[in-house]
Amino acid sequence: MSDHIEMLTIGDLARRTGVSVRTIRFWSDIGILAPAGRTAGGFRLYDAGAAARVDLVRTLRELGLDLETVRRVLDRQVTVRDVARAHVRALDAEIRTLRVRRAVLDRVARRDSTTEEMTMMHDLARMSADERQRIIDGFVHETFDGIAPEAPGAHLAHAMRTMPAHLPADPTPEQVEAWVELAELVGDAAFRKRVREMAVAGAQGEQQPDGPDPAKVAEHAGRAVREHVVPESAAGEEILHRIVGPGLPAAERARLADKLATFTDQRVERYWQLLGVLNGRPPIPSQVPAFAWLIAALRAHG
Repeated sequence: MSDHIEMLTIGDLARRTGVSVRTIRFWSDIGILAPAGRTAGGFRLYDAGAAARVDLVRTLRELGLDLETVRRVLDRQVTVRDVARAHVRALDAEIRTLRVRRAVLDRVARRDSTTEEMTMMHDLARMSADERQRIIDGFVHETFDGIAPEAPGAHLAHAMRTMPAHLPADPTPEQVEAWVELAELVGDAAFRKRVREMAVAGAQGEQQPDGPDPAKVAEHAGRAVREHVVPESAAGEEILHRIVGPGLPAAERARLADKLATFTDQRVERYWQLLGVLNGRPPIPSQVPAFAWLIAALRAHG
């Protein structure tokens, strides 16, 4: 039996592994792939196991590992499993960043945003969870300043205090969109004023009126909206009577319409919908169109 050990020149090793001579020479020069010996003329020689090491180095490099980390793996200072775990964490962070960037760019592309708007959206998307929370906390504090949480009917203030917006550490594009829209919404002076009006009305005891049954509003007024039934029409009056009954006095209809209008607002409803998206809740169907139709019908047939 022969004790001869096969030795490979750098060219042989390159042909066997498919890695260029230049790359193998570089890895050898920096100590990642040490030769097993040299020829009389000083040329490097590698043993058969060098091919496996070349394949490992190539694989690790293709996975994104830097040369120093590759060296530590080959020297068994760290395991491939440890390196893989670290790179998974790094890739997750990069994916989150790219996801946010994509959502911002998609919004810019669809809205034909100005440079100023793009910068604002990008800044919002890059905020930490604490920074985002402070924006919502500031909105709630300013809007409900001076209104005691225990005040009669202050349900709106309490709800907005106990349902903070929180963008997850790993947001979906929809959540990034929702956060940008929410930040724009709470920064709007007209929106703050409207929410303030609701909060003050609630704190003064103007609670949302008893009845009508929300299920009836959704069923009958919702269908009227979908079928484009005019609230002031005879058909509209017929539908109204299915919700509140024909015997409700005119004064009571007017009072009910006013109170419903106090707590019915498309943008306030949108606030709750956006919070739902941010907190991963199922979509909240819009009820405002149905209630707006009911308010118009109550006033038209008073």
